[in-house]
Formats: sequence, structure tokens, C-alpha cells
Amino acid sequence: MPALARDVRAHDHDRFLIALMAPAPARDALLALAAFNLEIAKTREVVSESMLGEIRLQWWRETVEMIYEGRPRRHDVGDALAEAVARHGLTRAHLDAMIDGREWDLTDQAPPTLEELEAYLDRTVLPLVRLQLEAVGVTDGAAHEAAVPLARAYGLTGLLRAVPFHARQRRVYLPTRVVEEVAARMGDLFELRPHEGLARAVERLADRARDHLAEVRSRRRVLSRPALVVFRQATLAGIYLGRLARAGHDTFDARVQNPPPWRQAKLALLALSGRY
Repeated sequence: MPALARDVRAHDHDRFLIALMAPAPARDALLALAAFNLEIAKTREVVSESMLGEIRLQWWRETVEMIYEGRPRRHDVGDALAEAVARHGLTRAHLDAMIDGREWDLTDQAPPTLEELEAYLDRTVLPLVRLQLEAVGVTDGAAHEAAVPLARAYGLTGLLRAVPFHARQRRVYLPTRVVEEVAARMGDLFELRPHEGLARAVERLADRARDHLAEVRSRRRVLSRPALVVFRQATLAGIYLGRLARAGHDTFDARVQNPPPWRQAKLALLALSGRY
């Protein structure tokens, strides 16, 4: 397996599965998009100060610009992305939006409201979903409209699963207003101690994700067959939300963070079935 695919499999297994499910002509493009997303999403984690993060994001802006000018930089992910752009006519504005959206990560500030958090997902996850649809040849309006609740459902679910990871870095994506309303204690969170207030905050966001997931399901009948590959991310979001609920919305619970290998195999089979 090429190095790029191995990286995606190791660090973004969901989107690796989506790529495997896609028709052969789209697989490399989906892997390239996932790898690009990993590169920009990890910016805050690999820099010691925000200025260095800005420099890294600017490098990727210039890399995308050079791709569309027909003179791509030599870089494993950049090369794969350039091939995907050339083969599938991917929209540059979506790639630029993904980079710009990651500037907020560098502030180390929690979003003030749930609406602000969803606006962040609209700047980061939604453009990626739209690019995935383009990679599988879907340009119709119905799929791109349904991409909004899909991105919000999947994005919220992913952030909830990542609460312990972000807490270790003293980063919080739980909206400040929600935290205050349910009396979640940030001190306990940063000490990696689950508590009732935190579970209530997670449940509040999980319920919002379930609302978005219900909207995605209501639109399933208008989605074309190629689009269904991308929308299998809804299947995965539903599985993760179910695990959260069974764990009492304790995001530190092993059922959420460290499912046994047989559960991972079951996850792949359910995703392949496309039931959401």
C-alpha cells in the first residue's frame, strides 16, 4: 500500500473506508483529499506558536495556487492532490476554504456558541464533503444541499470523540455557552476526569448531531447512487453516536475511544452496507 494510503488508513480510517467503497477512478482522489485534510488539520498540533501555524497554512495556500497554475510543488500529498484536481476538475474555492477554516484552530479559543461551532464545520468539513462529491462525479444540487447536514453531523460527532485528545492539549471545541449552561468543569476536563457536567455538554452536542443526521436520512431518496458512497459517512456518524449514548455520553469511555478489533470490523461492514 502506498505511503499516502497508509497514512490515511492510520489517521483517518473513516475516510479510508469511504475511498475503498468508491469506484476505482475516484479512490486515489478521495485518498488525496483525505491526506490533504490531515495535513492542514494537524497544523495546530505540530507547531509551537500560532505564527508558525500561519506560515504552514500559507505554504499550503501557495501549493494549491501552484497546482491550479499547472506547476505543482514536489510533495507527496501535493502531487496526489494535483492529479486529483487534473482528473476530476476539483473546485479550488473548496480547497482554499478548508485552509482558511483552519486559521481558527490557531486561536486556541472555544467557540462561544453552538452556531459558531457549526460555522467552523461549514468552513472545514463541508468543503471537504463537496470535494468528495466532485471526486465521485456528483455535481447535482440535491447532494450538495444534503452535504450541509452531513458535514455538521459527522463533524460534531468527530469533535465529541476527540474531546480527550484536545483536552490533553488544553484545547476545547465545546461551545462556551453550552459549557456554562450545563456547568461543565474545565479543570476536570483538562485533568482528563469525566464528570456529569461534561456528559451533559456532550449530550447536548450529540443531540444536535442526531438532528442533522435525521435530516440527511430524510434526503436519502433524492441522492444519486454515486453520492451514496460519500454519504456513508452518515452511517459512521450514527454508529459513533450510538456508542456515545450507550456510554452515557462519557466521551472518555473505552467503548467510545478504544473499541475492540471485532467492533472495528463490524464498523467497516456496516459502512459498506450503507445503512443510515
